[in-house]
Amino acid sequence: MLAATATIPTAMSQAAVPARIIDPHTHVWKNDPRVSVGQGDRNPPAEDRTAEMLLELMKTHGVARTVLIQYIGYRWDNSYVADVLRRYPREFCGVARVNPEDAANADQLSRLVEEQVSGVRLSPAANASGKWINGPLMGPLWKRCEQLRVPMTILTSTARLPDVEKLIARQPELTVVIDHMADAPLGKPEELAKLTALKRYPKVFVKISHTWSLSKEPYPWRDTWAQVKELHQQFRRSV
Repeated sequence: MLAATATIPTAMSQAAVPARIIDPHTHVWKNDPRVSVGQGDRNPPAEDRTAEMLLELMKTHGVARTVLIQYIGYRWDNSYVADVLRRYPREFCGVARVNPEDAANADQLSRLVEEQVSGVRLSPAANASGKWINGPLMGPLWKRCEQLRVPMTILTSTARLPDVEKLIARQPELTVVIDHMADAPLGKPEELAKLTALKRYPKVFVKISHTWSLSKEPYPWRDTWAQVKELHQQFRRSV
């Protein structure tokens, strides 16, 4: 399926009720010493991009709700997103990150759900650093997601999708969201096929985004349109 960005109540006429605009993917951060920022090549952000700044933009553009995706620089410290969710429960829902190599990651997820987090995101790299996706800690985490009805969001490249599919097949009732079209490169149908292969699972959604990163053209990135249309055709189903 495709990640939806607007919903209309089914019991009411579309003519009578305008569609609500839902932003499915935005990051917020604050340069706050109480919030940990990962080491290595991730540095504290130079400028704040706070929830309050986002609320003003939402008001300006008529966005009803926004899904906050944990800023990757905070790594496993989800405290800022959790705080925002406590303060603005009507405007935001949140997707957290847990350490995939921590044996307690499933319990970490349970605690985050108690803090009103609605989803979790994993980012298995295509190189050896992402080999944990095939490790023994994934089964318990994915099962916990299914038990808690917490969608699993995957940020990865097409190279890792065959590994991800093995986990999807083991938890077919778990909602799984593939971020950014898995950055499937343009003009490589064999790579796109790794993504479209997931259409056989009715609980898999694809987030149409990152077209700017794939394109070799300026906005509106017309060279990506054919691939977007293909994914729309492959994953579109009645819901």
